[in-house]
Amino acid sequence: MLTKRMFLAAATACGLALGTGPAMASERLDVVATTGMIADAAREVGGELLEVRALMGPGVDPHSYRQTRSDIVAMARADLVLWHGLYLEAQLEEFLLDLAADRPVVAVAENLPRDVLISHEDYADKHDPHVWMDPELWGLVVLNVRDALIAARPGDEAAFRANAEAYLAQLAELARYTDAVLASVPEESRVLVTAHDAFNYFGAAHDFEVVGIQGISTESEAGLRRIGELVDMLVARDIGAVFVESSVSDRNVRALVEGAAARGHEVVIGGELYSDAMGAPGSYEGTYLGMIDHNATVIASALGGTAPERGMQGLLN
Repeated sequence: MLTKRMFLAAATACGLALGTGPAMASERLDVVATTGMIADAAREVGGELLEVRALMGPGVDPHSYRQTRSDIVAMARADLVLWHGLYLEAQLEEFLLDLAADRPVVAVAENLPRDVLISHEDYADKHDPHVWMDPELWGLVVLNVRDALIAARPGDEAAFRANAEAYLAQLAELARYTDAVLASVPEESRVLVTAHDAFNYFGAAHDFEVVGIQGISTESEAGLRRIGELVDMLVARDIGAVFVESSVSDRNVRALVEGAAARGHEVVIGGELYSDAMGAPGSYEGTYLGMIDHNATVIASALGGTAPERGMQGLLN
């Protein structure tokens, strides 16, 4: 774990000056975000007024991510650091809290109303961090991103507010689309089996039963007994599709498929979902809108519902 003293030493070694304050109003605001989802929200709200870097790219698991030397340099130079909170960046949390003594650092999901968050019995006083799986909840995070940008650059408040309002309208359209295609899945088929418990907010929003092989953190391990219990469930309930995730090993999901096959029950992999990271930079799936559009379209299609082959905007690959 990188302590504050170690951070200061590393920053000094890189020739960085701390505490120099935000960039001049004529310059782009330098923003570093931990996850791609937060970086995408910042770009939508900040537009050309920001230079945004995401620490964690496609396929990167935020639960186990540890900062690199280049991350330290980027965050020490940034005008604003945005992170998720809710113990998502478990390995980074101590470092980010220490960094907040020297730079503007904001956990954009940490202060969400507790009555909208899902608790987990395995983590006392902790909540499921995967709130981006519900576009309506993600809209609350977007507002927090907006407010963090306004605090960092008050002179651009009008632009940040206008951009946020326009983006929230897109999120509302996304929510309507996901509601419609997922409602087309037969009620008896609304069981989503994935690699880890990243989809509980999705399940709550769309009345799906969500079964994760691992817990809400990918750091938890799924044992043979857990795999066996889930194979029993697949067979008993005649579930025909399970899903892999782009940022989690598919080993356990494939074990379910093989275990069911050994029992004479065919289970297919219904597709790859984006859980803790978005798709490739520059692609539609590399945006939050594309990530959720992809997930809803793939799930609905695999579980017997009706969805356009290329999603809400015809942009899916």
